[in-house]
Amino acid sequence: MADAKTKPTAADVGTFLAAIDGEQQRADAASLTEIMSRMTGRSPVLWGGSIVGFGRYHYKYASGHEGDSCLVGFSPRKAEFSIYLTGIYFPDSKAPAEAMLAKLGKHKIGKACLYVKRLADIDIAVLSELIALSVTRLKQEYGEVI
Repeated sequence: MADAKTKPTAADVGTFLAAIDGEQQRADAASLTEIMSRMTGRSPVLWGGSIVGFGRYHYKYASGHEGDSCLVGFSPRKAEFSIYLTGIYFPDSKAPAEAMLAKLGKHKIGKACLYVKRLADIDIAVLSELIALSVTRLKQEYGEVI
């Protein structure tokens, strides 16, 4: 079975955030870091080369595939932020998440990510609710997180 490619690193998150192009995107990344740190009670860790993650949980699928992932996180991509809220994709989280997403503001949703161009386009209180839902659901599914 292949190892996960995206793993936590010892790289300095502050250095990574300071190197983000564009003053607004750097400011939004700093805000996301503060929000996610506060919501999870965890410090940021750089996963792979471009994901700022908070907390860690261990998953194991029925197929036998298992690994670790960040509880929540984001990646400041060139065009938009990818925000990782895996817990909102569980079937029992779908209806509450859809209601929240309807109030979030300008965003796109992918198979495993929420995409936002800038934080000014969304309601931060709703984003915080989505983060809380995701964290709660992952803890229910996988137990205590690191």
